[in-house]
Amino acid sequence: MVRKTVRVLLVDLLGVATYQAPKLPPPSRTNDVSSVTSPRIRLKDGRYLAYREVGVPRERAKHKIIVVHGLGSSKEMNFLASQELIDEMGIYLLHYDRAGYGDSDPNPKRSVKCETTDIQELADQLEIGSKFYVIGVSMGSYAIWSCLKYIPHRLEGVAMIAPVINYRWHSLPQSLIKEDYRRKLVKWSLRLADFSPRLLHWWLTQKLLPSHSVLEHNPAFFNKRDIDILKKIPGFPMLTKEKLKEKVVFDTLHDDFKLAFGKWEFNPLELSNPFTQNRSSVHIWQGCEDKIVPSQLQRFVSGKLPWIRYHEVPDGGHLILYYNGLCESVLRALLLGEEHLSYRPKPVISAS
Repeated sequence: MVRKTVRVLLVDLLGVATYQAPKLPPPSRTNDVSSVTSPRIRLKDGRYLAYREVGVPRERAKHKIIVVHGLGSSKEMNFLASQELIDEMGIYLLHYDRAGYGDSDPNPKRSVKCETTDIQELADQLEIGSKFYVIGVSMGSYAIWSCLKYIPHRLEGVAMIAPVINYRWHSLPQSLIKEDYRRKLVKWSLRLADFSPRLLHWWLTQKLLPSHSVLEHNPAFFNKRDIDILKKIPGFPMLTKEKLKEKVVFDTLHDDFKLAFGKWEFNPLELSNPFTQNRSSVHIWQGCEDKIVPSQLQRFVSGKLPWIRYHEVPDGGHLILYYNGLCESVLRALLLGEEHLSYRPKPVISAS
């Protein structure tokens, strides 16, 4: 029983927070320039940030979007929109490796605000314009909240897909979080990450437990539709014991988790509408059956910030990014203001 509890706790620390890409390369040691194959920019602090461009050429694009990946992912994540739609709407997608991931250098002074600084410098150096759209997936959405706080004047619109929620945000109702087991797991995971990172690393890489990921097809974390998706695509290669033995991989995941669920410099629930004339250009997409991020909390966040347009997938779990048609619906809502009736949430009684 104890072993099972600890296993779940450690899985929550490194695996439950997000799932992004069918191909997740481990972070590279970017001081070895010969191993870097991605285009990169050099930031003002000297670090290098790798990126990947998709869609129509940026000089011809009508809509320019920066996509932010989450824990354990990279710029190689797939955003499943058809080429026909991308060409028709003139969409340019800019993916990048966040600090420490892929071919991007780690940031020893990393903070929530730093995520925004990296995005802004990337946009400026590639000259994509004074305003752009941002899309964040799962844990990558904490960078999006940071953009709403620090550079709202640069944003044309925002979308977050299955965004994680930090239980330290003020104003979250006790009636929803007091007995939430995810809150307790995050709390203990943060303590372990803070005070015993070496113990954590040993436990994740020792041989007493099976080498396969306990996340695979686990109904504790994924609903039926998610599990069907996982049967068609690879699972969590960056979270295997072999990859976690690489210090740069472990350190990146460890630091990213601590930042996402640690103490922030601001409370997102106190943000104001960044757009003028009550225009609604901020969207949250959530699976109603998400077992990693509770839909009840997501509804509360959207209700607390009425300028957010909330969309809910009725039978959706945490992997809604990979559901057929979801990405195209996200783009149509974000860029055209269209709303798919199937994703309109059902009325609920708000929590006190």
